Amino acid sequence: MDAIRIGVLADTHGLFDPSILRHFQSVDHIIHAGDIGKSAVIDCLKSIAPVTAVFGNIDEKEESGLPSEAVIELSGYRIAVRHILYEGGKLTEEGRAFLNRTRPDICIFGHTHQPKKEWLGDTLLFNPGSAGPKRFKLPRGLGFLTISKNRVTAYHVPLSDRTGN
Repeated sequence: MDAIRIGVLADTHGLFDPSILRHFQSVDHIIHAGDIGKSAVIDCLKSIAPVTAVFGNIDEKEESGLPSEAVIELSGYRIAVRHILYEGGKLTEEGRAFLNRTRPDICIFGHTHQPKKEWLGDTLLFNPGSAGPKRFKLPRGLGFLTISKNRVTAYHVPLSDRTGN
């Protein structure tokens, strides 16, 4: 496989926007960074591609059956997933400890509902924003990672404020 395409989302809060099917139709893997809301969201994602997901602060840990953190390797890249990495605009102490412990090439997170793409040393930090119901004045969105020939490209895709568009 020359390139792998990963669909990334977080903070669905129980909503599976039908436009996700269109956006993710050609992905090889999906990562959900928590605050899923309903297990049906994960079931819908699994009908598209393999899914790695973690629970978020609104998810019931035992009910979800999901871990609070995950580390996977795709195309030679170590990808760590955790719901809360930032809070109040700052990297949390627990988030920093997670990064130090896992030493990922890429860290996917959610919680803030704010899209983010930045480098912290050699680690790409990526928050796709919220794919759930519109909240506050924050945009809805999801993200993509493309890994090809030792190169990672990450980008955000805005979603309509109305679902299904």
